[in-house]
Amino acid sequence: MGQTFTTEIQARYRDINLAGHVDNVEAVRVLDEARYEFLRFARLPGLPDGASGLLHGTDPGVSELVASQTIEYHAEMRFVPYQPFLASLWVSRIGRSSFTVAAELRVEVGGGPAAVWECVNVLWDHRAQSAWTISDTVRADLGHYLGDPVGFRR
Repeated sequence: MGQTFTTEIQARYRDINLAGHVDNVEAVRVLDEARYEFLRFARLPGLPDGASGLLHGTDPGVSELVASQTIEYHAEMRFVPYQPFLASLWVSRIGRSSFTVAAELRVEVGGGPAAVWECVNVLWDHRAQSAWTISDTVRADLGHYLGDPVGFRR
């Protein structure tokens, strides 16, 4: 398995629903914010000056679009003031023009995953208005974080 990217996402009061736990939609927001950090700021060896993140090698005008998301909730996520959520992310699949980011979201250090998630991302060329074929450079960068798919219960 390749590297894993870990980040902390601060919990917010608006994340809580009337029952006092983190709303399911807000858990997806937390994971999406962690995905953004992963794609933009994950460390890679030998990056050129000024380059950062897993998608630094894409052509100008290419961005990632979310094609699908799958999430399973494994434990209640209660809001704890000043305690950030802990997200661990990796790449679980690299295709022709898409790749899948996998993640585990924890409420506390050492705790089991409260949610597991996979998000299919399509690289989209806004100029051509079509999917962008993943270059060898981007494929190699994504490959530094390549690991197993999430073990969903289904």
